[in-house]
Amino acid sequence: MEEKLMEPEVGVNRTSVTEFILLGLVETEQLQSVVFVVFLFAYLLTVGGNLSILAAILVEPKLHTPMYFFLGNLSVLDVGCITVTVPSMLARLLSHKRTVPYRACLTQLFFFHLLAGMDCFLLTVMAYD
Repeated sequence: MEEKLMEPEVGVNRTSVTEFILLGLVETEQLQSVVFVVFLFAYLLTVGGNLSILAAILVEPKLHTPMYFFLGNLSVLDVGCITVTVPSMLARLLSHKRTVPYRACLTQLFFFHLLAGMDCFLLTVMAYD
């Protein structure tokens, strides 16, 4: 019997993606600072607003009804959706890194789709209620 050595096939691409390069969001250093501040302010405002809605629902006994139960869950999911995406972007803006590792991108995409899907399901249940 004749043994064949495993040789790569001609014309087959054997490269793999290990990271993504982000381009086009911020061109100048000054603009990067402005974008960071705007997104940080929007993030803090959104998280603060949703947490205040949740706190009001938990503290006030009159709000312990099904509608407010769903509204509280919607606030939690909204905090989750925004927390999956924005802090990562803010960290990249602050560190001046323009690359995202493939696994980090895939993990972020998974959790964003999971939370957004739950958000849609919850809105459907709320519409039915």
